[in-house]
Amino acid sequence: MTARRAVHPLVRIARELSAEVERLAPSFVAASAAPGAVAFVYNPLAYARAPHELYLERHGHAPKEVLLVGMNPGPFGMAQTGVPFGEVAAVRDWLGLEAPVEAPRATHPKRPVLGFACPRAEVSGARLWGWARARFGTPERFFARFFVVNYCPLVFVDAGGRNVTPDKLPAALRAPLEAACDRALARTVDALAPRHVVGVGAFAAEVARRALAGRAVALGQVLHPSPASPKANRGWAALAEAELRALGIALGERD
Repeated sequence: MTARRAVHPLVRIARELSAEVERLAPSFVAASAAPGAVAFVYNPLAYARAPHELYLERHGHAPKEVLLVGMNPGPFGMAQTGVPFGEVAAVRDWLGLEAPVEAPRATHPKRPVLGFACPRAEVSGARLWGWARARFGTPERFFARFFVVNYCPLVFVDAGGRNVTPDKLPAALRAPLEAACDRALARTVDALAPRHVVGVGAFAAEVARRALAGRAVALGQVLHPSPASPKANRGWAALAEAELRALGIALGERD
């Protein structure tokens, strides 16, 4: 009789979070088509489960020195590949990850899910993984010390096809979502035992402080690599490295 393979701790956390947020997803879809009102909710932990779990199983070994926490999936990143900040070229060509992505139940025509066939680049993801490649050379060297997760796994799209970030959701609807995401982040930290948890952007840093209150982990923040940030557009990698070093995280020399 073949022994059943143990479920990776991070895979277990992701599956349970996916089930929780799947139950909440219908509550976010507004009857109103007003700008900013959510019309579609995507859950890549469900439809992109295969590449997401491949990422967790291959690179989510403990312990980690630094856990980088993003806000939620970008429309051309994790929404397509299931990997945080998962710009297609970076995930496929540098991380060496590719697996089938199913079609969500409903998508906005301006925001289709094409998986690894998506032709558009996610600038934030290209910057983050491009920095990791330039600094560490190989995924193995990066993941020996670092890991990357998103706080919220859902993508929110309004009737016009625009991305709605979690901080823009109505407070009453946000509360149960944040409770589920807080629990998942705390469990992830328990599983990976990082010395540092660093929010990529102000929102991620704020929720990490709340979710991890009382835990013996150093908390910090780096600039988000979004192209919407003029500061990030002036050289995100150098700025982020300076912020990481200020947090006491040594980066060493490039190969």
